[in-house]
Amino acid sequence: MSEQYPLIEACGSPLELGRQHGEQAAAMIDGYLDFMASSMRLSREQLRLRAMSFLPLFEKFCPELVIEMTGLAEGAKLAFGDALVAQMRGELAQVADGACTTFAIQPRGTATQTTLVGQTSDNPPELEQFGYVLKLRPTNKPQVLMWTFGGMLGYHGMNEHGVSHFANALGGGPQWKFALSHYPLKRLILEQRSVADVLKLMQSFPVCSNGNYMLADGTGAILDVELTSDGPQVIEESGAGYLVHSNHYLCTAHACEANFQHSLTDSFPRLDRMRSLISDSFGTVSLADMQRFLSDHFGHPVGICRHPHAGPSESMLGNSGKTVAALIAEPQSRHLHVALGNPCENPFVTYSLS
Repeated sequence: MSEQYPLIEACGSPLELGRQHGEQAAAMIDGYLDFMASSMRLSREQLRLRAMSFLPLFEKFCPELVIEMTGLAEGAKLAFGDALVAQMRGELAQVADGACTTFAIQPRGTATQTTLVGQTSDNPPELEQFGYVLKLRPTNKPQVLMWTFGGMLGYHGMNEHGVSHFANALGGGPQWKFALSHYPLKRLILEQRSVADVLKLMQSFPVCSNGNYMLADGTGAILDVELTSDGPQVIEESGAGYLVHSNHYLCTAHACEANFQHSLTDSFPRLDRMRSLISDSFGTVSLADMQRFLSDHFGHPVGICRHPHAGPSESMLGNSGKTVAALIAEPQSRHLHVALGNPCENPFVTYSLS
């Protein structure tokens, strides 16, 4: 097995981006669609029918992504509905999408006096075979570098302005509603020039469910936003110089025992552990330190670097769930470091935007 995710590159208009992406990722897209159908116990046709009901919202809020999806389907030789399914993921069955631990550190907290931001991505282990790093050079829009899988046009990464976002699932909170999935928003975030622009975008973008966003940009700004179906809740660093999040609410509006009951039980010790690791080294945190922190096994097997275990499954993530990727962005230098699977086992590979 390779020790790194493959790199896919595409450039041009939305249609061209989609076609080039689809051609290169065809097997991974088709495999991911089969995995979704199997895990949700729905046929691919049933998934397409469900996804098509969301199309008018995509056409209203992100019409260029609809064109890109058209190209993706053409390039991968799939029906358009399949490309739309890939942008909906768990929303088609109203199920959670994994775990994750995120962080962001302001320049004053790091050894190089530059921002560090990133995460572990904890998901079903099958997703590793569908993952890749995607580098896009759109016409008249910022260059984008992200880790994604299975044809998703928006996921974790950064753009040429240093705007970076990483994400956590959240337990409980406001109810699911018919709106858009988070994945088109994640792509639109990578068309922004600053964290302030991202927050403005979030205030007008309706989402089905709840998720957390760890944000940074090329100016050194960092911000955390718990975006729910009722709107965004902002969490600032409040003088600490860093932010950490896991899978339970931190905002005043939703941080309560009723919601905590729907969160992963290991979310709380993971949050405390990452805070402690960063706090103890604040002012001198290096890239190597963060790579080590993301490989940390305190609480093993469900630490920051998560491994499968024989214990009970939880609704947010089953006991086979593991860290399928670890990511660290350097917004000022436009570098993205990605480890395939558990970072305790595979090296971080560096990808860059010119």
